[in-house]
Amino acid sequence: MNHASTDRLLSDKVYEQLLALLGSEGFEIHARLPGEIELARRLSVSRPVLRQALARLRAEGRISARKGSGNYVEALKPQAEIVEFGSLSSIPDIQSFLDFRCALEGEIAARAAARRDPEAVAEIVRRHAGFERALQAGNPGIDEDIAFHAAVAAACGNRFFEMTMTALVAQTRFSIDLVRQLSGPFSAERRQRVVAEHGAIVQAIEAGDAERARAAMVAHLQGGIARLFGGRGAAG
Repeated sequence: MNHASTDRLLSDKVYEQLLALLGSEGFEIHARLPGEIELARRLSVSRPVLRQALARLRAEGRISARKGSGNYVEALKPQAEIVEFGSLSSIPDIQSFLDFRCALEGEIAARAAARRDPEAVAEIVRRHAGFERALQAGNPGIDEDIAFHAAVAAACGNRFFEMTMTALVAQTRFSIDLVRQLSGPFSAERRQRVVAEHGAIVQAIEAGDAERARAAMVAHLQGGIARLFGGRGAAG
């Protein structure tokens, strides 16, 4: 099992532990959660793993982050539940989905760059490195690819964008897998190209250049559309 997959399994476990704590003493509605260092120590996990679990709780509307103050328990209302988008059932459906990702994630990347939160950027860099390691090891890297895009969404600072990306994981996984299948063998040249595209996104966000980040993300995602529907591209 690779490092990113292990992190994902740990974050799922931590998510369940935190979920069980919500509503208990010290974790009542509107209560402030302990700080990340204290929570990580209490749950015996690293802060990056804890942040993944916290991001999932924020995406579901179970907690909210207040700048400079921390995370607070929220009352989960029916309308806060994650929307089910359904499966991709046709070629036009897939094309529409990829087009939607371009618009959605282009804006997300731009906002992440404009915000340029140091910890969030560090997580994006870490996920980019994990994706590169997975490809170099000959792994498909789909989980690492999704984790990279999720980190960018978390960095934009708007939980509704993050919730939407969480709700689209199944469709995203399916579309990436389909693009990979129809594009033929994942050559060394193509691996380098995909890593470079992710790198361009990272560099733009690190620089705080919103428009460059938007353009880099859109160029990355348009590659998948090009390979499925004609033209040339290199997105993962």
